[in-house]
Amino acid sequence: MAALSPAAPEPGLAALEDELTCSICLCLFSSPVTVPCGHNFCASCLELTWAGLTQDFSCPQCRASFAGRPALRKNTVLCRVVEQLQGSSAKAEAKGEAAGCGAAADPVSCDNCLQAPATKTCLTCMASFCLEHLRPHHESPAFSDHQLCPPLQNLQQRKCRDHNKLLEFFCKEHASCICSTCLLGHKLCHSSPLRQAKEEAESALKTTLAKLHTQSESAAQAMTLVKANQSQTVETASRKRDLIKAEFSEIKALIEEEENRILKIIVDEERRILNKFDYIFGVLGNKKNEIQSTRDQTERALTERDDILFLKRAAALLRTSIKDAFVPPIEMDQNLIHSVYQSAVNIKDIVKLSVTQSREKKLEAKPIGKTKPPLAAFLNKTISGKKPAIPQPTNREKIHHKTQATLQEEADTKDKKKPVNLAPNTGTPNAAPAVITKHIIDSFLKKSREELLQYAARITLDYNTAHNKVALSERYTKISVSEIPLKYSDHPQRFTYCFQVLGFQCFKRGIHYWEVELQQNNFCGIGICYGSMERQGPESRLGRNSHSWCIEWFNSKISAWHDDVEKCLPNIKATRIGVLLHCDAGFVIFLAVGEKHNLIYKYKTQFTEALYPAFWVFSSGTVLSVCQLKP
Repeated sequence: MAALSPAAPEPGLAALEDELTCSICLCLFSSPVTVPCGHNFCASCLELTWAGLTQDFSCPQCRASFAGRPALRKNTVLCRVVEQLQGSSAKAEAKGEAAGCGAAADPVSCDNCLQAPATKTCLTCMASFCLEHLRPHHESPAFSDHQLCPPLQNLQQRKCRDHNKLLEFFCKEHASCICSTCLLGHKLCHSSPLRQAKEEAESALKTTLAKLHTQSESAAQAMTLVKANQSQTVETASRKRDLIKAEFSEIKALIEEEENRILKIIVDEERRILNKFDYIFGVLGNKKNEIQSTRDQTERALTERDDILFLKRAAALLRTSIKDAFVPPIEMDQNLIHSVYQSAVNIKDIVKLSVTQSREKKLEAKPIGKTKPPLAAFLNKTISGKKPAIPQPTNREKIHHKTQATLQEEADTKDKKKPVNLAPNTGTPNAAPAVITKHIIDSFLKKSREELLQYAARITLDYNTAHNKVALSERYTKISVSEIPLKYSDHPQRFTYCFQVLGFQCFKRGIHYWEVELQQNNFCGIGICYGSMERQGPESRLGRNSHSWCIEWFNSKISAWHDDVEKCLPNIKATRIGVLLHCDAGFVIFLAVGEKHNLIYKYKTQFTEALYPAFWVFSSGTVLSVCQLKP
């Protein structure tokens, strides 16, 4: 049976009903309060919406944010308007009851006579009666305890199908309305009267609605964040594309400039040879004219009939010596031609080696059949008779310097007029990577500090990895040991066993150089590690696992550590240590920085993960500072 429909309020107040509805619970205001933006809500609904928040308070309707939790005051004007609206509805309902028809659209017929409209419904008899047949309920004491209410339609829906009694209770476990007899079968269930169950359900729905508002706000914020990240990704990718295009444009310009210079050498040599040919051609032309003149004189002398005159001319012609035409050998300088051609080959090999290094690593890690790596093809060219190019770290400046050095060396060879020796390389291709790495390391060890600074990396320390006793200062570039534990928040990347911290930057490719100042170097360590290195337990110490490489000062003793293997090193007095990491060639070098770099130790391996700068400090007097270098 349907519930009683509320009577229509007065026309003047009915138009305001929408304005007097809370946008959270969608019901008339209950103790309405006003937020600073001017919107009104039920006090209980707003409390549920802001429950658990300490900041970022906002209006549930217009999303306006407030610096702190607003002070809420009851809106007394709205309270009076809501009370008037509710009072008007109550009066209309009472008036409808007096008319005997309530607010129902269709009148309820009397269940006794089935003709006259019913004025009351007896919930005890479960029947509706007109005024005439309702008289026994008013006059007879037997009906005094019967419960009467305004006429109800669909009365049979309020009866229990099993016991034909009024549904007066609600079972929460079975989510169904039950009668008083059904209570015997629901002893272990949580049952309550219908009105109480309705109030509890309304309260639960309001709480759910408040949570849905909060979740909606969180979803909106997440969408905004994703949109911002998407825009940032597009901007970053566009910027990187522009930078890469600029780098390749510069590389192309350098190679084109070198091509033009080498071609100019060939053109100049061609012009020099052609000038010689022109000169000799002119000399031969004069010789030909001289021979023709002598020939003409000889023919005229043979036609002379005067014997004396003939003898004079013949004697003069016989004294004239005519030499054969001589063409000197003219050839282009083959040493010069070969040197400039070899310079172009060297540039090509250096570029090819730079481009294919990453592909070689992938093929070594995951071989496919017997595919020959690009480096092997390069070595085969060397064996077949081409002069091998000494590979250098891959960047445009090294390509340019290498070309200049090669041309200068071959120019010297040309000046000495010595033939170029093209003896084949008898080394094995398997030893090529080691030889290449050795050449690269030797070339870096010969460089000055100013040349190394072109690979300078700005290193800052990662707060989330620092041990609770590692103090970071000077914008996360200075490391020291605190005597008391610092209140760092828990983080899965934080070291918990050793006083260590990692750099925020990680390196996967390229060449990188940084320096560390040692203010007190009696108990400290400097190195690199994979991001997957342990953060807990003894294995998390730098150098005591296969994921880290370092040099360590322990009093006056210096050691190199990797995979828990120690190698003692000569004592070097240095206050600044340089670290050179070459990810592509697979080595890291530790240098004592000074007027002349001194090698402390070097590691050679194939790095398989991104690398982080790593630092270890032990005693309270130990201080390390990461130098901020400018390339």
